Amino acid sequence: MQKYGAEFFGTFWLVFGGCGSAVLSAAYPELGIGFLGVSLAFGLTVLTMAFAIGHISGCHLNPAVSIGLWAGGRFPAKDILPYIASQVLGGIAAGGILYLIASGKAGFELSAGFASNGYGAHSPGGYSLLAALTIEVVTTMMFLMVILGATDKRAPKGLAPIAIGLCLTLIHLISIPVTNTSVNPARSTGVAVFVGDWAIGQLWLFWVAPIIGGLLGAVAYRLIGNQED
Repeated sequence: MQKYGAEFFGTFWLVFGGCGSAVLSAAYPELGIGFLGVSLAFGLTVLTMAFAIGHISGCHLNPAVSIGLWAGGRFPAKDILPYIASQVLGGIAAGGILYLIASGKAGFELSAGFASNGYGAHSPGGYSLLAALTIEVVTTMMFLMVILGATDKRAPKGLAPIAIGLCLTLIHLISIPVTNTSVNPARSTGVAVFVGDWAIGQLWLFWVAPIIGGLLGAVAYRLIGNQED
């Protein structure tokens, strides 16, 4: 249960910190942090939690990561569903706290998006379903390759959280205009359940694409990494 609790609180921090920066700070009058600030916020949540709970649960914080690590031979199948449940619940809890805070400001409207992921009319840049699917698959695939490589027993010790956090920052810098960046079904679910409507209707893509990407990343790293473990 310690592992599942760590995943709950770790995913809570990712959604609260990352989506919170997008909802509360990204476009704040004159002092907004913009895409760069939001990208850094997501990266910092993973970086800080990797040091805080990496030794407890591995700090997955993401169903696609758990599935990808299983496919990469780094994670037991028996823990996949409990990890995913803990991650999704942590994301929803963070979404609830964020909603409580954000709704305390006059003029707040869920229809503005609440940091939800989307495509078509709900993509920040108006990108199509195909574009959204492609970028989510590719970026999640590369994320898993970085995770598997940085945590390989042959990699430099103690630096994995930095590499993984910076990778997530880079992913957001690339893909926020396309989908608002998911690469994480728990992150997408955590805010979509409060928006409802279109966010729930498009949520399927932000489960399917990251999971496909995670599996592809595991396969790719097995091919190039020649893992001995």
